[in-house]
Amino acid sequence: MDSPQSPPAGAYPGTLHYIPPNLSAFEPSKPLVRSSNINTLLWVGGLFDTPLSVAYPLEIAQTLGPTWSLVTATLGSAGKSWGVSSIAEDAEDMAKLVTYFKDQRPGGKIVIMGHSTGCQDCMEYLVGRKAEGRPPVDGVILQAPVSDREALNHHMPKAFMHEADQTALRMCRESHDKDAMPHRLTSPLFGRVAITARRWVDIASPAPDHTGADDYFSSDLREERLKATFGRIPPTSPLLILFSGEDESIPSDVNKVDLVTRWMRIVEESGGEVDQINGALVPGASHNLNGNPAGVVQDLVQRVAGFVGRLDKGDFRVGGAGAGS
Repeated sequence: MDSPQSPPAGAYPGTLHYIPPNLSAFEPSKPLVRSSNINTLLWVGGLFDTPLSVAYPLEIAQTLGPTWSLVTATLGSAGKSWGVSSIAEDAEDMAKLVTYFKDQRPGGKIVIMGHSTGCQDCMEYLVGRKAEGRPPVDGVILQAPVSDREALNHHMPKAFMHEADQTALRMCRESHDKDAMPHRLTSPLFGRVAITARRWVDIASPAPDHTGADDYFSSDLREERLKATFGRIPPTSPLLILFSGEDESIPSDVNKVDLVTRWMRIVEESGGEVDQINGALVPGASHNLNGNPAGVVQDLVQRVAGFVGRLDKGDFRVGGAGAGS
């Protein structure tokens, strides 16, 4: 039996948390043990995602134990607004949400989980500029961490991609980085979305330097670059990587197993914690799992539940950050 392409139309019971002036998070209803500290799994979507446009978080919400609750974040970049935003802004939005839930649920753990560009958001939150000023989290989950640079180059003709890259770089040099790119260069892949020159450079990370802000996951990044990102994930925030085995955004020449193994090795060599039991490839999983067989979806769901269960049992060598940190 296949899971639905997305949740069917209708009303979904839950709580909508509002964080002024423009942030919110939806918490699907489920029984919770109110006498215990309530732990929060904060799910952050990718480009174009809006509440419930990705189905599997609803499955996770109902599978987590009675002391864990899932909330799906709606950042300022949600929907079609990502083209005029940045992962730095997303990280600041996430910090406000984490602070809110720490205040609402004192003593509870908080884990951040990114899907697609939400993974870049999580990395930016943990190791990007100003990371030291953000509230600590007790764990991080990366689901479908993919390279936008490699995906763009895979899907767009080389000459077309080169023109778009050079146009964006020129606009940035001429201090027009906040102006929108020409529609004819962005619409073939992204449709009717305004994308600033700076945002294009961030996601496309043009040659030769590949210094785009979003370029955390490309397969050709040097060891030194990865040590400055994966190698700086705090040991107090254990990592779970859920790499989709059939991710349509990954070029066929990328060795998924080698890539994920490399990331996990660098985290551990740098003193960080990685869940080797529940992590690595999710066989048969597409990028966002919408429309995947129920067994594939449940595989991912059980891996997430296993990870938070290990956090509860203190399985990792270094203790979590703790809500009071």
